[in-house]
Parts: sequence; C-alpha cells; structure tokens
Amino acid sequence: MTQSTVRTTAATAAPSDDFRVMMGSFPTGVAVIAAQDLDGTPRGMTCSSVCSVALDPPTLLVCLREGSPTLQAVLASGEFTVNLLHEDARGLAELFASGDSERFRKTHWERTAEAAGPHLPRHAHTIADCAVALTQRMGDHTTVYGRVRRIRRPSGRPPLLYGLRQFAAWPTTS
Repeated sequence: MTQSTVRTTAATAAPSDDFRVMMGSFPTGVAVIAAQDLDGTPRGMTCSSVCSVALDPPTLLVCLREGSPTLQAVLASGEFTVNLLHEDARGLAELFASGDSERFRKTHWERTAEAAGPHLPRHAHTIADCAVALTQRMGDHTTVYGRVRRIRRPSGRPPLLYGLRQFAAWPTTS
C-alpha cells in the first residue's frame, strides 16, 4: 500500500515568464472549448490544455482561465464540447484566442439537441461532448474534468499543433 501526501513548503515559485517559456516549448494539440450560457449565448476559447484522464469511464480534462465567459458557461450549463482542430484551422484558433466577442458570428458552428456545446465541424478533426464531472481551481485557472458522452469525427485531417509560440501541422511521411 502506498500513501500520498501533499507537502507545503515555503519555497518560492519559479518566475511566471520562465514557466511560460518552459511550457511553450512543449508542443501540444489545439482545441476550442465551447459551451452555451443558460440564455443560449455561445462561448468558446482556444485551449491547448487538454488531457486524457481515464478510459473507463472516458474522462478528459481541460484547464480554463478563471473569470472567462467560457468557464462561466461550462460551470452554469454543466457541459461542454472539445473541438480538436485540424491542420488548416489556425485562423480559427487565433480568432478564439483573440477575445473577439463576435467570434461565433465569424465562423460556422452548429448545435444539435444531443450536443454539449457548439460544434465547429469545418475546423475540427474530432469533437467530444462532455458532462462536467469535477472542477478544481488552481491559481488563475480551473481544471474541468469532463465525462465524454459522445465523439464525432467530421474530418480525417491531421491535427493542428502549437509549440514554441507557433502553429504547425502534424508532419506526414509519404
């Protein structure tokens, strides 16, 4: 039997800029997390903090900025959609990272009755509809654990990647 303990130390934290550079050098996929407010207003933001948690039940996590309208919509509705972007969706990733309040008017999106949030099928290679299972605040972000209810694959295109402060397509070999 192993025991886990949480140790609190008085040590100082690494500088935020150093941490940002470190994490920016770790390439990752790009997603748009989307939900709808209780009044039906679509909300969404670009996110590279997506991680699988468990296969049974299928669970993933996303990390969303505290105070963002997207996080507020996720918490209020209890559900959200993860749109994993394909290689040609850089413009959409930049739009949803910009804070532009008209982002959903500038792109095609859809929401069916069984969807957990807005789907971006023209820009996503895979879409996951999730129910909020757990949340945990840490610093300026909240980790949202989502039980995956449904997966849709509108495109077989390779994923969009982000690292070293730039977007790239998944390399292919022919």
